[in-house]
Amino acid sequence: MNKVPMTVAGERSLREELDHLKSEARPQVIAAIAEAREHGDLKENAEYHAAREQQGFIEGRIQEIESKLSVCQVIDVTKLPKTGKVIFGVTVSLMNLDTDAEVTYRIVGEDEADIKSGRISVTSPIARALIGKEEGDVVVVKTPGGDVEYEIGSVEYV
Repeated sequence: MNKVPMTVAGERSLREELDHLKSEARPQVIAAIAEAREHGDLKENAEYHAAREQQGFIEGRIQEIESKLSVCQVIDVTKLPKTGKVIFGVTVSLMNLDTDAEVTYRIVGEDEADIKSGRISVTSPIARALIGKEEGDVVVVKTPGGDVEYEIGSVEYV
């Protein structure tokens, strides 16, 4: 299976969620199921069914996180040579050449992407257009509304 790139912060976040699910959420739902069983008839026991559904969600999420962590490749961009090239994990400032609007994005793994926080997935059209380019380069990003030209202002390895 192919390795999936992930930042140090992304891996830490997944490990924290996994720890929470295993140490807090799982024991709580097991206790809720035990309590609901004590109420008698399980066929018409809404608390029991809700707790079992929650348990299924928690176990599924634990498996999903463990699977992702088993195939992730953690990339610490601060330890890479600062060449000025856009690579996974960098923070890049862009100038839209049509509107003169400036935006800053950090290129992260798919699970870490959050456009509102300025984090875009390495598989997004913008990131794919930027990878391998350098400060000062002009890139064309194909969007549903047409092609957009950006100039790369700065590339930060933070």
